[in-house]
Amino acid sequence: MQVRPIAPPWVAIIDHSIDVGTKKVLVVLRVTVDTLTHRGSAIQLEDCECIGLSVHETVNGEVVKNDLEQIFSKAGTPLAVIKDDDATLNNGVCQWSKKHDQAIPVISDIGHSMANALKGEFEKTDDYKRFTTTTSHAAKCLRQTEFAFLIPPKLRTKGRFQSISKLGKWGERMLKVFAVKGRAKKGSELDKLREVLPDFLQIRGFIERFSLSTKVIAEVLEVLKNKGLNKATYKQCFLLSKTLPRNSSLKKRLQQWLKKHLEIQQKVTNLPLLVSSDIIESLFGNYKHIIERSPQADMNRTVLLIPALCGNRDETIIGRALNESSQVDVEKWERENIPYTLRKKRQEFFGK
Repeated sequence: MQVRPIAPPWVAIIDHSIDVGTKKVLVVLRVTVDTLTHRGSAIQLEDCECIGLSVHETVNGEVVKNDLEQIFSKAGTPLAVIKDDDATLNNGVCQWSKKHDQAIPVISDIGHSMANALKGEFEKTDDYKRFTTTTSHAAKCLRQTEFAFLIPPKLRTKGRFQSISKLGKWGERMLKVFAVKGRAKKGSELDKLREVLPDFLQIRGFIERFSLSTKVIAEVLEVLKNKGLNKATYKQCFLLSKTLPRNSSLKKRLQQWLKKHLEIQQKVTNLPLLVSSDIIESLFGNYKHIIERSPQADMNRTVLLIPALCGNRDETIIGRALNESSQVDVEKWERENIPYTLRKKRQEFFGK
């Protein structure tokens, strides 16, 4: 209710949470362009303001467009929009942007973009499949043994390439462990590990390439998430990209992303440009940590926790919110914005 246009230039970060219960929530955060410069590192939740919150059972481009129109009509127009590569968000943002005389620049989140590039480079190759099969087998064999501390990082089912650098680092370290000529003494640590990973050295070339690629991307992300994108960080990251293999599609996609987004930065601001939507993932993580304490997690009025987790809330703001927002207001908001709750559906079902 307190959202208003502000004078300092700002960017919007948007994303959908993954399903909670049967519904999704679209969240829009506002971050002023100078935040990265003032903080000197990756932004925090206290640097953000939640300016939009929209709950739906089903979402599509039209729904996203309508939500953005309503949200930005109250908050003003951002210099740019940061989002991941989700098709629904792409559609909705494009529809909304076309309504302006001058299209609003769209920033593709660097983390998701590079995860997709790594996926395109490796996922369908035989060597990658062999490597992940080998690591899965090793994890089963090492669990509940004296070597449990050497279990490879667990691969996520969804978005696994966003944290894949941990697996690359593990592979690089294990290669050093196996870099011993000759036979290992029977019953030694090395002998036991060779039994668990018998074919590891046969894919050494792939592991070295995979490890290098994930390491370079991790370094690029570290730079851009903490310093933003400008000419200086562009040069730094472009030099890092040159260390990737010559025929790497990952190298090409990284360089294309850097060139495209440097043009956006030079167009909208002379300050380092925020290019990561990590903060909204952190926000969702905090929210889910709270609601999962409930035996039946559902997207109900608890979604109002999301804006409360952002910004720097002092006693004045909290006091005003408590004094000016009655229980009746909250119930009215819930009726208008939450299609239904699992609790209500359960009551209606048993009521029949």
